[in-house]
Parts: sequence; C-alpha cells; structure tokens
Amino acid sequence: MNFIESELPGVLFVEPRAFEDERGYFMETYHQRSFLEGGIGCTFVQDNFSRSRKGTLRGLHYQLRHPQAKLVYVISGEVFDVAVDIRRGSPTFGKWVSAVLSGENHRQIFVPAGFAHGFCVLSETADVVYKCTDFYAPGDEYGIHWSDPDLAIPWPVAEPLLSPKDADNPRLADVPEALPGA
Repeated sequence: MNFIESELPGVLFVEPRAFEDERGYFMETYHQRSFLEGGIGCTFVQDNFSRSRKGTLRGLHYQLRHPQAKLVYVISGEVFDVAVDIRRGSPTFGKWVSAVLSGENHRQIFVPAGFAHGFCVLSETADVVYKCTDFYAPGDEYGIHWSDPDLAIPWPVAEPLLSPKDADNPRLADVPEALPGA
C-alpha cells in the first residue's frame, strides 16, 4: 500500500495494490500493520455502506461528542470526495482537500476526527464504504452546507440531490464553537 500525505495534516490518500489478471483483481482494502506503518493507527469499530445515484451529494457530515475518523473507498462507480478541517484554532480551519475515488482507481481517503466529510456521485450509481473509529450517534450528527461560499468547494454538480437535512445545514461560520450546554 502507498500512503500519500495531502495538503491537510492527517488527511491521507491510500493506494492499495491490486493484483489483476484475466479473472479480475484481488486487493487488501485494510491491513492493520500496513496502516500503522503508513501513519494510521486508529481502531475502526463500524463499517458503513451507501449506494447513491448520479448527482447525489452526501455531506458535509461530522460528529462532535463522538468524533469519527473515516477510511472511505468506492467499490463501484465514482465519487468526488471532500474532507474539511473543522477544528477551531487549527491553522488549516476551513480548508479542504478532495479526490476522485472510484471502483477502478481503488484510491482511499483517510479523514481524521475533527474533519467534516462529504461526497458527490459522478457515475450512474456509486457504492461507497467507510470504516469509522466511533459508532454513529444519532443525537450527535451535524453538517455544514455543501455550497458554503467561504469553503468554495467546486462540486461537480450544480443542483445536487440532497437529503432535507443536508439542504438545511448551516454555513461553517454559523456552526457554534461549542455545543449548547457543553
């Protein structure tokens, strides 16, 4: 496996090695020892899977009380994937990185805790897997509006298919610095 640092400290691109022949291919999507050597030493506790159709945008999501690092990859199809630094006081707060992940390029992105994550589907459908370091906590789900002008993410879709919750997410500047009552 090849581990590539991004412009944002902690966000890594992972390129697993695929062994291809006339039958297809085989690859390890996760190998604890290799990941530890590559700088990813967390424990994953939950795997999630989503299938989405072209133009769907999911995100930008995060949890505060139960922050999750995520390892994201695409089994089939293609997505434009984004990680945004939402750590207040960080020198890269509000900065983002993106990558095209696909079932053909096998590329993965490691999104550390303290980052919001989202993706937009470029192909007819996309099957996305993400390993998480903490469990999903329904009362601890937050988001940032996908088209926040302060982020200026060049999403490859003008009018994405959004959940009602994602359509209503606040801008990064409007997200409270701490949770009410925290």
